[in-house]
Amino acid sequence: MEKLVKLITLFPMLLLVFSPFALSGHDYGQALSNSLLFFEAQRSGYLPSNQRVNWRAHSGLNDGKASGVDLVGGYYDAGDNVKFGLPMAFTVTMMSWSIIEYGKQMASSGELGHAMEAVKWGTDYFIKTHPLPNVLYGEVGDGNSDHYCWQRPEDMTTDRHAYKIDPSNPGSDLAGETAAAMAAASIVFRQSNSSYSAELLGHAYQLFDFADKYRGKYDSSITVAHKYYRSISGYNDELLWAAAWLYQASNNEYYLDYLGRNGDSMGGTLWGMTEFGWDVKYAGVQTLVAKFLMQGKAGHYAPVFERYQQKAEYFMCSCLGKGTHNVRKTPGGLIFSQRWNNMQFVTSASFLATVYSDYLSSAGKNLICSSGNVAAAELLSFVMSQVDYILGDNPRSTSYMVGYGSNFPQRVHHRGSSIVSIKVNPSFVSCRGGYATWFSSKNSDPNLLTGAIVGGPDANDNFADERNNYEQTEPATYNSAPLIGILARLNMGHDGSNQLLPVVVPAHMPVLTKPQPTPKPNISPSPASSWSDPISIEQKMTSSWVYNGRTYYRYSTVVTNKSSKAIKYLNLSISKLYGPIWGLTKSGDSYTFSSWLSSLAAGKSLEFVYIHSASPVDVFVANYYLA
Repeated sequence: MEKLVKLITLFPMLLLVFSPFALSGHDYGQALSNSLLFFEAQRSGYLPSNQRVNWRAHSGLNDGKASGVDLVGGYYDAGDNVKFGLPMAFTVTMMSWSIIEYGKQMASSGELGHAMEAVKWGTDYFIKTHPLPNVLYGEVGDGNSDHYCWQRPEDMTTDRHAYKIDPSNPGSDLAGETAAAMAAASIVFRQSNSSYSAELLGHAYQLFDFADKYRGKYDSSITVAHKYYRSISGYNDELLWAAAWLYQASNNEYYLDYLGRNGDSMGGTLWGMTEFGWDVKYAGVQTLVAKFLMQGKAGHYAPVFERYQQKAEYFMCSCLGKGTHNVRKTPGGLIFSQRWNNMQFVTSASFLATVYSDYLSSAGKNLICSSGNVAAAELLSFVMSQVDYILGDNPRSTSYMVGYGSNFPQRVHHRGSSIVSIKVNPSFVSCRGGYATWFSSKNSDPNLLTGAIVGGPDANDNFADERNNYEQTEPATYNSAPLIGILARLNMGHDGSNQLLPVVVPAHMPVLTKPQPTPKPNISPSPASSWSDPISIEQKMTSSWVYNGRTYYRYSTVVTNKSSKAIKYLNLSISKLYGPIWGLTKSGDSYTFSSWLSSLAAGKSLEFVYIHSASPVDVFVANYYLA
C-alpha cells in the first residue's frame, strides 16, 4: 500500500490513464442510496415507523394464518405480490455478501445502517418460515392467481396460501439457499447483535442438515413455483453454496471438508459457468472457494480447491471476453444472457468480478485467461463499464435505475408504483379493475420506484418504456442486491479495495464434527459499535520487516475508556486478522480482557498488538458493561 501511495504521489497522471475511476461521471453514492430505497418499496407486512418510501402501507397481514403460522413480513420479489422463497433468499445472501465485503465503505457513505435493515427485514421473515428443523415455508401466494390481478399490495384479494417443504416433500435448493442467506447474515450481525447472529447461524445449521439429508428439487414439492422460479440447475450448487457460507460464518472444518469431498461429484470443480444468479450458484461457490484457497485454508484439499478456482477464473475470463467461451454482449457492451430481465445477470456477474478483483489484488496475483495473464484492475474496469451502462452510458442514454439521472423508465411493470398510493386515494382497487384503470394507462407511474433496476434492453440495446413490456420494465430484488456492494466499492475509488487475502499458515486440522445449532448466549450486554462514544479505538503501525519476500507489519491498538465509569466487561470483534495477537484473550469468535485485567477504569487505556502481512484489522466493540 505504501508503494502505491508513493506511485500515486510521483506519477499522478498515471491515474488519468489507467484508473478505472478517472473518467466516470456518475454519482455512485447516490445510486447506492437509491438502491437501498428500492428494498423498502418491496416490503411486505407491517411497515416500521422509519419507513422512508411513504407511498407504501401495511400489506399481507394475514400471511400464514390459514396454515397456523405467522408468515407476515419478507419481500415481494418483483412487480407482483407473491413472496417467492428461493429468489428472496438469494437476495438476502447477496445483500449480506455485499456488506461483508464492503460494509466499511457503506458506513463511510452513511448507508450501512440501511443495508443492515434491508438484510434483517429478510432474515426476520426467514426465522418465521423455519418453525421446525425440517420444515421451511417457501412461498406465500401463487403466481397464477396473482398475475390474473393488477392490485397494489395493500388491496390484494388474491390467494395467500402458504407452501412448505418437509422430509416428505423436500427442497434442497430452497433450504440450501436459505441456509446460505442466514449464515451470511450471521456474519453481518456478529458485531452489533451477537445473540441474533447466533440465532441465524443456528437456523443455518439446521437448514443445511435438512437440505443435505432429504434431497430433492423444491419446485417438485412446491409445484406452483415451477412456472415462475423453476430450479433448472437442481440442488447440488445450493448445497455447495450453503457449505461455503457456513464455513465462512463458523470456521467449522466440517463444511470445508464437505466442499473438498463433494467438489467433483456435485459439479463445483466441473462446471465452467458464464451465468450466476438466483438459480445457478456454481460461479459464486467457485469464487468463495478460490478465496479460501488464496487465504491458505485449503489444507490437503488444495488440489480440489485449485480446480474450483480454475472454474472461477473461467467465469471471470468469459466476462472479459478473454476466455474460450465468452459471454455475449450487446453492441453497447452490456452482458446479454436472455431477453427477460437480463439485468439480473449483469449485476450478479459484476459483483463476482468486483470481489474477485479485490481478492487477486490482495493476494498479489493476476487472472489467468486463455489469452494470457490479466491484471486484477481490468476486472474492475469491466465492472465499471457495466455499472456505467446501467446508469446511462449506453446508446439510448437511458438510466435503467429508476430515479437516477434525467432519463429513466417512467412506466415500470410494478403494481405498487403504477397505482395511486392508498394514502392518496384509499378507494379499493379491484383485481381486474386495476388492469382497466392503471395497467393500461400510458401515463407515468404515480409513485416513483426509486432505485429499482428494471429488466433492461434487448440484445441490440433497444428498450421500450411500456408497462406491459414486463421483459424489460419489470424490476426485481435480486437485480439490485448485488449492486449495492458494487456501488459501495466504486464510490470509494482507490480507497475501496480490501486487503483480504494475506498468506497464512493453515492451522492444524481439527476433528471433523457436524456442528449443532449454536445456543443463545447467557448474557446480552448492551451493544456498541466502533464509533460508540464511551470507547475509542486507535491503531497505528509501529514496525515492519521483510521475510521470504513478504512484508510483515506490527500494529499497536489502543482502546480507551472515555466514560466516567469503569468498563467491567468488554467484547471486541476483530475481522481480517491473519497473524498472532497479544494483550487480549480469545473467546469464541471475539476477544475480551486479558487474564491480568478484570476491568478498565475511567480514563484508562489498554493496548494490544498483532502481526500480519496486511493493512490494519477491523476492530469493533460488540458488547460492553459500564459499572
